[in-house]
Amino acid sequence: MAGFEESDSAPTAPPADPRGDPFLRTRFAIPARPAMFLRRDRLVRHLDLSCPAPLTMVNGAAGAGKTLLVADWAAGRTEPLAWLTTEATDQQPAMFWAYFLQALRASGVPLSAELSCPAGAGGAADAGRVDHPLLARLAAELSARDLPVTVVLDQYDRVTDQVIAEQLEFVLHHAGAGLRLILVTRTEPLLPLHRYRAAGDMTEIRDAELAFTPQEAAVLLETHGLRVPLHVAGALVDRTRGWAAGLRLCALAAKESPNPERYLKEFEADRSTVADFLLAEVLKRQTPETQDLLLKVSVLDGFSPALANALTERADAEPLLAGLCRENAFVEDLGHSRYRLHPLFGEILRAHLRMRSPGLEPALHRRAAAWLRSCGSLAETLGHGVAAGDWDFTAGALVDDLAIGELFTGPRSDDLAALFAPMGPEATSPATDLVRAARELARSDLEHGLTHLGRARRSLEGLEGSEGLAESEGDGRPPDEAPGSATARLSCELLEALAARLTGSPGRAEMAARAAERLREEIPAHLLDRHPEVTALLLTHLGSTRLWAGRFEDARAALSTVTESPGTAVTAAAREECLGRLALIDYLDGWLCRAEHKALEAATVAATMATAAAGTEGPRPAQPPDAAHPTGRALPPGAAHPSGLAQAPPSGMARLVLAAVAVERGELSHAQALLDTTDGPDGRGGRAGRGGRRGRGGSDGDLLDPVTEASRAIVAARLLLARGKPRAALAAVESAVRADVVSPWAQGHAALIASAAHLAEGRPETAVKLLQAVPDVQAACVVGAARAQLAMGRPDEAIDLLDRVRPEGRTGPAVTVRATLVRAEAAARTGDAAASRGLVAQALREARRELLRRPFLEVGAWIRPSLDTAPLRVLAAGWLVPGAQRPVEPPRSEGRPPPMVVEELSGRERDVLQRLARTMSTEEIAADLYVSVNTVKTHLKSVYRKLAVNRRNEAVRRARELHLL
Repeated sequence: MAGFEESDSAPTAPPADPRGDPFLRTRFAIPARPAMFLRRDRLVRHLDLSCPAPLTMVNGAAGAGKTLLVADWAAGRTEPLAWLTTEATDQQPAMFWAYFLQALRASGVPLSAELSCPAGAGGAADAGRVDHPLLARLAAELSARDLPVTVVLDQYDRVTDQVIAEQLEFVLHHAGAGLRLILVTRTEPLLPLHRYRAAGDMTEIRDAELAFTPQEAAVLLETHGLRVPLHVAGALVDRTRGWAAGLRLCALAAKESPNPERYLKEFEADRSTVADFLLAEVLKRQTPETQDLLLKVSVLDGFSPALANALTERADAEPLLAGLCRENAFVEDLGHSRYRLHPLFGEILRAHLRMRSPGLEPALHRRAAAWLRSCGSLAETLGHGVAAGDWDFTAGALVDDLAIGELFTGPRSDDLAALFAPMGPEATSPATDLVRAARELARSDLEHGLTHLGRARRSLEGLEGSEGLAESEGDGRPPDEAPGSATARLSCELLEALAARLTGSPGRAEMAARAAERLREEIPAHLLDRHPEVTALLLTHLGSTRLWAGRFEDARAALSTVTESPGTAVTAAAREECLGRLALIDYLDGWLCRAEHKALEAATVAATMATAAAGTEGPRPAQPPDAAHPTGRALPPGAAHPSGLAQAPPSGMARLVLAAVAVERGELSHAQALLDTTDGPDGRGGRAGRGGRRGRGGSDGDLLDPVTEASRAIVAARLLLARGKPRAALAAVESAVRADVVSPWAQGHAALIASAAHLAEGRPETAVKLLQAVPDVQAACVVGAARAQLAMGRPDEAIDLLDRVRPEGRTGPAVTVRATLVRAEAAARTGDAAASRGLVAQALREARRELLRRPFLEVGAWIRPSLDTAPLRVLAAGWLVPGAQRPVEPPRSEGRPPPMVVEELSGRERDVLQRLARTMSTEEIAADLYVSVNTVKTHLKSVYRKLAVNRRNEAVRRARELHLL
């Protein structure tokens, strides 16, 4: 062992320590490194850099690898280095300094004869005394050295005598550059460390730096013959916090396992050698009071001294926890009087608690839940309430805090749903029934949801003014919170409004909203402020039922209140839903750009939620429709958003609206792609033409209410009509939407689509009858009826219908353009070509702002001669008919105008086409656009199809003819 033999020239060392016992030579030996030892260069370099400092402290928990690290570093040093492993017997100054001097001699450091054994060798009575002149002579001799001597004091935490600490600081200070001291310890030494830190004369290596990294852990496992993926090593590091002894013990145990990798992932800490180590080295070294504290706080993830006191039912937690932290006893100080146990230590302590005190663990969870409830910490309250198995208390805490809305929205909604998932039927309080009702209604399970809701309402009415929702004694709840309390009743009204939305019952929703408004006056303002999602959800449900009833302005008022309120994480989902429904109202009114703008804004809210969940910076504000795409088109799901973020998919309703807008613009493939991403109620997707009975299960986080069901059927049917499949479209709208009341707009649009399907199959009489049966006068249905009259050869009756019903101010171009085209066709049939062209020009000007193509494709061949005229060709150029707008366009060589474009090239397809014209290869285009080669090939196929060509050069030539390049 390096440095063990004494120098021949050194004075003869005393034969024994102050007690007369021989010196134990093993205490001066540098510990040997085991065969499986892993040298960690980053820590060795840190120690190398510490050499100029007079004091270095390596401070870590038991088994952190402190001693082996310093021993590995010391073995490679060439300058004088003395090693002393301290022991508990060194508590007397004479014993400590006798061994200190002997360590110097053993390392070859020459000392004068005056530096003999302190207080007279062999005098047991003098073992506690050291003369000051001896310390002064030692400091003087060390300071006179040409080369400094390094002294390592291992296990220095065993030295607890303040006198020894003061003497050591005296020698270190006066030895100057002649002495470098390295302390290896589990605790903070009794030295004035603050002075050394302030002067920059101290180097520290602590637990955080001693912890293994995943890469180091993987190498360590490999030295034990275990090759595992880095993520497995990383998971083991997370569980052990990189604790060296834990990693080594796990590696040794894994070698004996038939499946080492699985063992490292799933080993039970309480049944391993790790448990033996921690129980022996940490727990059993503590006093009985400290052991009791550690065992009881093991049920907590994090805790304060006050919470620990609540569990131990004592008042000594604060000094005990501070002491455990100083001792590196696997208790972590998180700051702000918060602590937590090392994960493995916590696992082992919990197992030990179950063995020593069976049945105590649930009681500790119940104590913790009650204390946390009194402090207003809801999330932790619920977790401990569930762990205690007390569902009545846990559900009562959720309801009393007015947090039932968080089961539907906010960052904790999934966690709360999972928390209450195991709740069985044995819990029978009103609060548990409310939670069950919320859970079932969130899944659109009306049968079970309404059953639980009815039971909760009856219980609340029966308990009005009586005892609390849960036992009030000892549960941490304020005494005035009783079952029938305002928070419970408001929670009930929120679920009533949701049930009304799911059943299509506007009257029920209005009653719930009025009751909720009255209850708000009884609830403390701080609760309402803390839970804005309750108001947001109430208004969302109310607005949805008003929308179903066809009261568009009333619905808009409720929904806009949510979207115009300050956005928070817990109201984001409600805002997205409301934006989707506002977009639907605009679409039903015929305003495509407005509808698209709100649907894209819903996508931005979805992106905000997605980035917040990922811990990234939120997106920029929503862009206007024309910023989302050069043509005002909606971005497809997953496409790049103009904000620079990847666009998160909007809600199901927003995507349905975007699909509906795409159908009106003749972008059928895009519409189908959007519809495919909104799962149908049967869970099989929204592809137009698929049948199947409609069930009660939603997707995308959307509740499957009648508004969503009817909208999906309408959009799918319109897409089928646009693709020339009238029978499939008829079947799509004939499927019944279950609701307590009939929606006028859903009924009207279903009749309108059925009418168009019959018209397409040559049955105009049936088409007229269907629209005449619609009870309310709706502008879109009147226009459809007028078109059917035209098909029957009755232009005068068609015009009479249009004249009798003047569109309201809210009616948008999707309706008025169709009405204008009916008038234009009627004029053409009566021989007034000039009036017909004028009306077509009016329709083109109005439709161009919305990129509204579908009405011109529906009307048939009569419109083509009008579009072939030069003035109208200019109005249609670039969006309905390809080509730039020019006052006069020279006649084409073939003497025919360019054909209408059913589908316009997308922005990305134009990008590919432009690079194609530069003779770039597929691979070059992919690299330039930062997409895959397969993506470029997909865009090329779409370009070829839309331009009706088969080759690259033909596509470029055709694009130039159409002024697309």
